[in-house]
Amino acid sequence: MEALLIAAGVAFGAIFVGELGDKSQLMALTFATRYRLRTVILGLVIAIGALIGLSVGVGAAVGNLLPTDWIRLAAAVMFIGFGLWGLRGGQEVDDEDGPVKERRSGLLTVVTAMFLAEFGDKTMIIGMGLGSSYNGWGVWIGGTLGMLAADLLAVFAGAWVAKRIPEKVVRYVSSGLFLVIGVLLGIEAATALAG
Repeated sequence: MEALLIAAGVAFGAIFVGELGDKSQLMALTFATRYRLRTVILGLVIAIGALIGLSVGVGAAVGNLLPTDWIRLAAAVMFIGFGLWGLRGGQEVDDEDGPVKERRSGLLTVVTAMFLAEFGDKTMIIGMGLGSSYNGWGVWIGGTLGMLAADLLAVFAGAWVAKRIPEKVVRYVSSGLFLVIGVLLGIEAATALAG
């Protein structure tokens, strides 16, 4: 039990500090301006839990074999698509199916985008390194909670902004942020792939 708690504490601290100012916080803030708070939080829990779990399970040795630059390039394309989709404006949805469709698409968007954007990022590398040295369950629990805590700071800031700024402004700003994140991810991936 002591090894689990030590691993959880070390992972929480390392990943929390590593996430401060990272693109995942910007993404979480952006999602909070576009989707319901509970949808964003659930999406973050799923994506972060899966990401940290994968990084601990894979371990540092196998991490270098994964095509992270191609995955990052796919995430860049996806973010640019989200940004362009947001710029086209909101469309009315059927009252009967609207909220359910919005929750499903929002949850899928948050989970997929967070997972792909963070795949191969420093968070995953930290998780792999800690997973090879500490109790895996402890690293998974602590790492998941650390990343979630850092991203929730941004989520609540985004929710606050969304309540106080007109929807049209929020839509354009969040679409712009998606485009910026997509371009930055694309440049990072293209640079790594080129060489």
